Amino acid sequence: MSDDRIIDGTAQAVTEPAPNPARRRRTRRGLAAGAVAVPLALGAVGLSLARPGDAFIPTPVAPTAISALAPSGAIAARGEVAEIFGNKFVLQDGTGRALVETGRAGEGGTLVAKGETVTVQGRFENGFLHASVLTRADGSPVPLGRAGGPPPGSLDWARDAVGLGPNPDLPALTAMVERAGYAEVRVTGRGPRHLEVAAKGADGRERLLHVGLDGRIRERPLL
Repeated sequence: MSDDRIIDGTAQAVTEPAPNPARRRRTRRGLAAGAVAVPLALGAVGLSLARPGDAFIPTPVAPTAISALAPSGAIAARGEVAEIFGNKFVLQDGTGRALVETGRAGEGGTLVAKGETVTVQGRFENGFLHASVLTRADGSPVPLGRAGGPPPGSLDWARDAVGLGPNPDLPALTAMVERAGYAEVRVTGRGPRHLEVAAKGADGRERLLHVGLDGRIRERPLL
């Protein structure tokens, strides 16, 4: 077996031993193990520093009469709990009734009590008010659903947990959306690298927007 030969800057032949395949395989395995260990270590740090109470609270929206509820990505209604069906309940005021869906947080039927007065904010479509936050009579908010941001356990999530992730400038992003021609801008959620926004277009119709933290705006399908 012959050795590989290279030429150095003085044009003298230099002999370099051929690489050892076994040693190369060991090095590659070590690099791979290190690459896996880094995100796992960051994930462990994130688990110790993450604060479950820091749930995302959407832009507050003034309640509207239940009879005036219309398809929207961010709308609210205030009333009394009339009936409870598992993770759903009927909200009523002097103008009508609406069926509220609360997701996993409402399973078991103990999230609210019959006769309790609450304000529900969320997405209204197909006759359902899909709640994202519930506010009790004393003003205390109860976020529902996932907190938002990167998926738990991901590298972006670990970066967020230790303060190394992006810190969205909500006022600046809201102003940017308004400059793009939208009005009544309401932030409804956060993804790994974007904000979910409800707004009205120049025609006055409701729009759902995907606003990247890099400033790019994309319209999602209309409700």
